Amino acid sequence: MHNQNKFRVGTGYDVHRLVEGRKLILGGVEIPYEKGLLGHSDADVLLHAIMDALLGAATLGDIGRHFPDNDPEYYGVSSLKLLKKVEQAIRERGFSIGNIDATVIAQKPKIAPFLQEMRQKIALTLQIELDCINIKGTTTEQLGFCGRGEGIAAQASVILYR
Repeated sequence: MHNQNKFRVGTGYDVHRLVEGRKLILGGVEIPYEKGLLGHSDADVLLHAIMDALLGAATLGDIGRHFPDNDPEYYGVSSLKLLKKVEQAIRERGFSIGNIDATVIAQKPKIAPFLQEMRQKIALTLQIELDCINIKGTTTEQLGFCGRGEGIAAQASVILYR
């Protein structure tokens, strides 16, 4: 098969519980809030969904395979560092990123004031243009675990080119 202009689509989804005593990090940005996300790393659901989408499109598994939650090396690590490792892995396979479209699903806090900074950090980490990244926030109209403020979810879709 001829590989010129070949593209792949990937999707990612992640959920973390909101707890007291943790910082809330989304898209590599610390967001002032009374709770943070519980996880082995910084629990950045947005970056985790993006990483899973990138890895999926490149047929490289998922973040659990690359960064196991029982490995002390990744305890408390910034997900931006993990995203950089994912970027290197997909480039080693000959892929470049076409675009990323992601949604953060949370009743609170409002993330609109932080979207531009999130996009900038992701673009810098992945070495792509800012206009290749779209991030949105939505609520669940107070339904489900996100609506009750028990956790935050994120989903992402990406296109990779080779």
